[in-house]
Amino acid sequence: RALIDELRAELGAPPVELGIMIEVPSAALMADLLAREADFFSIGTNDLTQYALAIDRMHPTLANQADDLHPAVLRLIAKTVEGAHAAGKWVGVCGNLASKREAVPILVGLGVDELSIAFKEIPTVKAQIRTLSLAGCRQLAEQALQCASAAEVRALGNIQADRCHLRI
Repeated sequence: RALIDELRAELGAPPVELGIMIEVPSAALMADLLAREADFFSIGTNDLTQYALAIDRMHPTLANQADDLHPAVLRLIAKTVEGAHAAGKWVGVCGNLASKREAVPILVGLGVDELSIAFKEIPTVKAQIRTLSLAGCRQLAEQALQCASAAEVRALGNIQADRCHLRI
């Protein structure tokens, strides 16, 4: 930050936001302290999942076990959001999880502020978010954090999905 501020001053450039990627469990667990220096966080769920579950996502036989809806990953996301929000910082999520239909209500319920998704997914995810109830998403997220496996999270989402959606 000091180097950026020094260069910015030399150039007479306006202030810029400096963010960090949360891609390892240690960074998620230290989010409250990292928020002292960062203006925002972006959670890289592909790497975070790989490192949280100790499964190489490129391994030919193990990769299918690296499930980003695993409660351990969701708890790390929750911890990051908690630390960032306590310091008034925003949190985005990028990676495959951000555009998964079953994950969007959980991410909203965890308090994620921004989803970074592929351009082609924007209309679908926006339409989905417009149908969500924040209270229902928060309840779903709390229940997901209490699950023991990604399969349980998915089952919970299938059973509880109607609680997150507004009936029009």
